Amino acid sequence: MTAVAIKPIKKTAVKETLLTPRFYTTDFDAMAKMDLSSQEEELKAMIAEMKNDYNRNHFVRDEDFEKDWSNIDETTRTAFIDFLERSCTSEFSGFILFKELSRQLKDRNPMLAEIFHLMARDEARHAGFINKAMSDFNISLDLGYLTKHRVYTFFKPEWVIYAVYLSEKIGYWRYILMYRHLERHPQYQFYPIFKKFEHWCQDESRHGDIFNALLRSQSSMWKGWKAKLWSRFFLLSVFATHTLTVHERADFYESVGLDAQEYDRAVTRNTNSTSAKAFPVILDTEHPEFFPRLERCSDYNLQLSKISESNSSSIVKFFRKLPLQIAIFWNLICLYLIKPIETEELRGVAK
Repeated sequence: MTAVAIKPIKKTAVKETLLTPRFYTTDFDAMAKMDLSSQEEELKAMIAEMKNDYNRNHFVRDEDFEKDWSNIDETTRTAFIDFLERSCTSEFSGFILFKELSRQLKDRNPMLAEIFHLMARDEARHAGFINKAMSDFNISLDLGYLTKHRVYTFFKPEWVIYAVYLSEKIGYWRYILMYRHLERHPQYQFYPIFKKFEHWCQDESRHGDIFNALLRSQSSMWKGWKAKLWSRFFLLSVFATHTLTVHERADFYESVGLDAQEYDRAVTRNTNSTSAKAFPVILDTEHPEFFPRLERCSDYNLQLSKISESNSSSIVKFFRKLPLQIAIFWNLICLYLIKPIETEELRGVAK
């Protein structure tokens, strides 16, 4: 049955929470002055690969999309739209950052500008494809409005490199693990976008490899005690955000036949292991306290959400939330202090 054409409602705002994807800006002058000579050949090879654009024909709405999706039950539908909305916002925020980096660096660091231009192309393609999927459910994001009205958070270039590397690599594992699961259990593929995740994750991994090369080009980012502390901080930040988000969306993962806890742990373990190729240390995800403390933070976060949605006064909410916020902070501190795993010797890189 062919879907009836209904003009989708355009959303001009995304509900802001601690877990909402952020829009970032950075120090463009400092980025332009980065010495990339140690990784120049690798970066040039990546540019050549991206110019070939092997995935250009994969993000096409084929006949599988030309259906009526009104038979999806309301719980699954709501959870899926939330998943699409956050995913679209995340991809679009990457596009905005990469596009601006490309524009700012065009005359000062042409090679880096070209890299960001090509990555912006991929992110725009992803965001547009997701937004079009949302329109099948009679809703879409007004991306132009978001560009002008979202608050932009400043990150130093080093922070951008750490954070985006992890964002791309954890994105790869999120997509590929779900894709493999749905290949084994096609009865849960209630919408055709899931079939696109294999090629999607290839883009994510390639972007991560580019940021790995950028990171390795700056010795201060992978040598010394500061690099180790920052690596641990960003790994924990990304993993904690992922755990909280996945458990908050447990209904969605249940709708595709995944156990939220098992999925989160698999994504975290694999991303942590992959990060050994870039960072001087990784986290000890096999430590007996690692996942229990992360999941405790998730439980506290769900309680915080319930308090926020309650009819209590602002003062009452503040005092009800405070012990939970302190508990989350304390558990994260304990996780940060778990002895990390050294990776430089494993890779044979001289310290």
